[in-house]
This record gives sequence, C-alpha cells and structure tokens, in this order.
Amino acid sequence: MPIAEIVSTLNQRHGLSMPVEVVGHRKESLYLDLLPQLKAVPEVLEHIEAQHGRIPFAVVSGSTRGSVTASLDSLHLLDRFDTLVCAGDYQKSKPDPEAFLLAAAKLGVAPSACLVFEDTDMGIQAATAAGMTSVRVPPPWERC
Repeated sequence: MPIAEIVSTLNQRHGLSMPVEVVGHRKESLYLDLLPQLKAVPEVLEHIEAQHGRIPFAVVSGSTRGSVTASLDSLHLLDRFDTLVCAGDYQKSKPDPEAFLLAAAKLGVAPSACLVFEDTDMGIQAATAAGMTSVRVPPPWERC
C-alpha cells in the first residue's frame, strides 16, 4: 500500500491529522538511511539468479519508484527486472489486482502464466484476484 494511503488510513481510523506528505518524506528518508542493512531473501534470490534471462521479471510495489530502484540497486538486482510497477503507476492498491495485471501486460505475459512472490496477505489476495499463482514469502522472523 502506498505510504500516502497508509498515512491517510491511519489518520481516518485513529482520528489523527498527520501531514501525509511530511510523514511520507520522513519514512522515505529513514528507509534510504537503512538501505545498507537490506538483505535479499535467499530463496527468492536463488530463483531470480537461476531464471534471469530465461523468463521476464517484474517488481510490483506500493513503494515509490525511487525507493524500489534504490532497494534493487543496493542489492545489485536492478538489472534483473524487466519492469517496475510502483506507487503512482496504478490507481487501486492491493488487494485490488490492478498493479499485478499492469505488470503482466508490460511483460507481455498472460496472468495465468505469472508466479508472484509476495510477503503480505493483501498481495496474495491481489495475485489470486489477478488469476496468478502466488508464493507467500514469510517475514524474516518466521523463516528458519
């Protein structure tokens, strides 16, 4: 979910009045400061390395394009992805399938031929709604 949507939802649910743009910029700044600590999920990285050049890859994210690009660059993976679908590229966030369907269209791949690696329940719901197969990637504290 894009940060602006998260802040707006929190404001509405909890009667807050956090400035959306200010909080968004602060979150982005803190994230970029932590990038050197970012680590790829080994099993996902293994799949990317094994299949790169054989099948197309996309990133579908609620984060900004700058944040996604910086993350992939930090992990030395930016060149592995054929397309990025980021906040601002679509209107409806996950669990709506719009972003996944846009990625499939940009790749020229039928949704039914897509495999989605997803770390959120809303992302799994979006992939399912798009007619795609998905694999849940557990958070670090759940991985063995």
